Amino acid sequence: MGHIIGPFGIYGWVKINPYTEYIDGLLEYPSWWLRKENNAWQEVQVVAGHINGNILNAQFKECTDRTQALELKGMQIAIPRSQLPDLPEDGDSGYYWSDLVGTEVINLKGEELGKVVGLYETGANDVLRLHHMDQEGKEMLIPFIEGIIIKVDLELSQIIVDWDIDY
Repeated sequence: MGHIIGPFGIYGWVKINPYTEYIDGLLEYPSWWLRKENNAWQEVQVVAGHINGNILNAQFKECTDRTQALELKGMQIAIPRSQLPDLPEDGDSGYYWSDLVGTEVINLKGEELGKVVGLYETGANDVLRLHHMDQEGKEMLIPFIEGIIIKVDLELSQIIVDWDIDY
């Protein structure tokens, strides 16, 4: 749902890059789960928050000074799926990024382009990040826009795109 950029001020506040549709969307949830790399998830209670430009500032009950806030830098933020609104699988109301990660991407020629390993928000549109099937370590970026994304089938875990393998 986002990640912590670093501390904000001296009283334990943190700066957050949210992945939500609205910058303050995370503030709808009273508790968040944080994790750095492969460590265990830890729950934190949100005490306060506000928008600061295109980032979110937040304060947690468990974090009272800048040193503690600095330790949270780089942590990923998650909200349990059970607390998120249900979205129909047909995609008419949108998709959660987590639903797209791991899906296979195929072009109109039937060529396998790779599997989705993440998404980027660029401001203009979202971008699928794929690991290429045939080339180890090579990534492919595909804009997640109408005209390029032909069909998302969550049931089959597949995305069909109008994109050549050598783009």
